[in-house]
Formats: sequence, C-alpha cells, structure tokens
Amino acid sequence: MSWGRARAVAARAGRGGPTATIRLPLDRALGHVLAEELGALTDLPSFDTSAMDGWAVAGPGPWAFEAGAGLLAGRGPATPLPDGAAVRIATGARVPPDTTAVIRSENAHADGDKGLLHARRPVVTGQDIRPRGQECRSGEQLVPAGTVVTPAVLGLAAAAGYDALPVVPRPRVDILVLGDELLAAGLPHDGLIRDALGPMLGPWLRALGAEVSGPVRLGDDAGALRDALSGSDADLIVTTGGTASGPVDHVHPVLEALGAELLVDGVAVRPGHPMLLARLPASGQQEGQQEGQPKGQQEGPSDGRYLVGLPGNPLAAVSGLLTLAEPLLAGIAGRPAQDAYRALVHAEVHGHPHDTRLVPVVHRAGRAGGRDHVAPLRYNGPAMLRGIAAADGLAVVPPGGVRSGTEAEILDLPWAPATPWTEGCFT
Repeated sequence: MSWGRARAVAARAGRGGPTATIRLPLDRALGHVLAEELGALTDLPSFDTSAMDGWAVAGPGPWAFEAGAGLLAGRGPATPLPDGAAVRIATGARVPPDTTAVIRSENAHADGDKGLLHARRPVVTGQDIRPRGQECRSGEQLVPAGTVVTPAVLGLAAAAGYDALPVVPRPRVDILVLGDELLAAGLPHDGLIRDALGPMLGPWLRALGAEVSGPVRLGDDAGALRDALSGSDADLIVTTGGTASGPVDHVHPVLEALGAELLVDGVAVRPGHPMLLARLPASGQQEGQQEGQPKGQQEGPSDGRYLVGLPGNPLAAVSGLLTLAEPLLAGIAGRPAQDAYRALVHAEVHGHPHDTRLVPVVHRAGRAGGRDHVAPLRYNGPAMLRGIAAADGLAVVPPGGVRSGTEAEILDLPWAPATPWTEGCFT
C-alpha cells in the first residue's frame, strides 16, 4: 500500500473510533479536543468598561469632579454621569451611563483647588471605553468544535462564563515491547541491545494527545502477546517488532488467531515498510466466533480497538508512528491529522527506486535574503535515532529522490525546533 493511502486509511479508521463526549472542569481540560463549538454565554464584555485608569467624563470640558470619589472594578452599577462632570475610574470598572469618554490619567490635569479636570489632548467620543459586546455577542461562536484546548482557550472559556468544557476523551494507548534481545537497563552486551522504543513511544504518543500506560515488555512470546491483546481495553495497542515473517515474528499469526481485520499490511515506505494497522474484534467475537464468518471478516460491532504494529528498528518505528498512529489518534480524538506542507530543500536527497522515503530534516532560516529551507540530516538508517533526535521534521521523499533547490513535502515533529548541537549531523 502506498504511503499516502496508508495514512488516509488510518485517518478514516480513527474517525470510526470512540465518539463519546465528556465534560471536564477547566483545570482538567487542557490538551483535550472540543467536542462541540463554544458559544458565548454572554456579551463580552457584559457591560461598558473602562480600558484604562483615568477619568470618566460627560460632555465637553473642563469637568467638575468631587475629590476622593472614584469607581473601582467589581462594584455595582454607577449612577448616570451629569453633563460637565468627571469621576475617577479604574481599569475594568463599569462606565457610568451617559459617559462620553475615558481620559487616561497621564492625559488629564486635575486642579484640586478649583475642582476642575482639564484634558491635555483632544477627547474623542468613546475613547478608552470597551463597549458591551465589543469582543462577542451572546450566542456567537467563540471556538469551533475540533479545537485543541490550549491555555488561551481556557482563558477565553473562563471569561465567557464556562466552568466545564465538552471534550472528546483522550485515546487510551497500551504499548507492548516485543523481543527477547532487548535490555531495559545497562550497556548492550552478548548480543543484547537496549530497548530504545519503550522510553520513546510513551512521550511521543502523549504529544499526540493520548493517555498512555507504561510499556509492557513481553519478549518473543506468542502466548503472552495474545493474552495481552485479549486483555487490553485500550483504544489503541502499539506493538514494537515482530511484524515481519521471521521465526519469532508473532504479530501476524496472533492477529489471525484473534480474528483481527488487517486494514494496512505493509506500506511502500522506507524505513518502516513492514508496519501494519489492524482492527481488533469486539469482545466475545474473537477467533471467528461469529457463526458463518471467516476470521477477520466479522460484521458484528467493533468496540473501537485498534493495533498499530511498528517495526523493531527505531527510525522505522518512527515512520510507522507518523504514517499510521498519528492520523489514527487524530481521528479518535476528533482533531485533524497533520497535513504535509512543502518546503525548499537544500542538498540532494536520494530516493528509493519504488518506495517513499521519510528523511529527518531541520528547518533553517535563509541567509542574505535567501529563502527559508530544510536541510537533510545524516544518520537516517532504519536502526538509527541520531538523525531524528536532531530533527524537527521529516521530508517525504518520492521514488527517485529530490534535487537540491526543489521542494518536498514536510511532516513536523511534535516538539520544539532542533537545538544548535545539530550542526554536526548535517549531510
């Protein structure tokens, strides 16, 4: 299956996943996706307010004022302001009816002996007053459904009177690390290697908006894998390794035994081509138990559980994350999947004869009036993480490659731009 089609299949599968809506208090809603649009519950501001500390005045000046009198924020409605009068007012305080304008403190001169206020600059009607409904009117859409709740969205929701927000629950993900050759600690030795994916996948999946349990190491044990898949109630199970057809690659046989439906079985992308996406059967319908239906083709309801099988090589697993897990989780969470965009590439990037390549790149600003661009990084082999650790994106390189000075599609990585130590990683 082509790389682009595989991403589309994963996104479509995610949109068929859980659609429940929950309401979370503001202090717990950060990072979730809005399940409904937020409409204004009131006008904002809900009354005319002063935008500055200064003086509220009515009519032409000079204005008479009463020493010691003033209006503060949070107080009840003030009495109408007579023509020719002024009163001190604080930022955010309710403006008295019949106010012409607010004069900032630095633009006013108060003559205490005469009890008169003079303006140092011309006064324009309505200046420094935030009129009721300036930001929005009651019922107006503030934020559309599908928006990720950021700190700014929380602030807007609070200003609009919300105590809780309707959101899509975060997808729940279990991680299963396969392979007898993997060490959880210490230096590699005697044919054993460190598990790089267990520590990496959890934070990466959380950055994609998921609730992630700690990685479970199963080794090369078909029975343990089958039990783990049967016992998980996560929306998505991510496995590492075991997706090829070697003597200890158990993912395909176990999925077949459970009656899973393979949606994506191999992708024409390097690294990572033996990745897969499967829909797990609903509880009680495993192993082809639905009468008259072969394994993997049951028509009964699904409980929305999926499996993404990642290759065991680290950069190949990253390719699987971006190809299958990211669009799938975006669909389940109700947020749009990342769209690739195009950027100028400095340096030739070799391509595979038939497959798409995903190559780590870093963004660079143009010099001497030149265009911003991306530069490919070294250490981009399937088992390498040195390049992706220095990258802030991946170039989507079509078969045949990309020539220097042309554009390529770019997928961003979900963290900050690369740091200066990346210089030594350039090709």
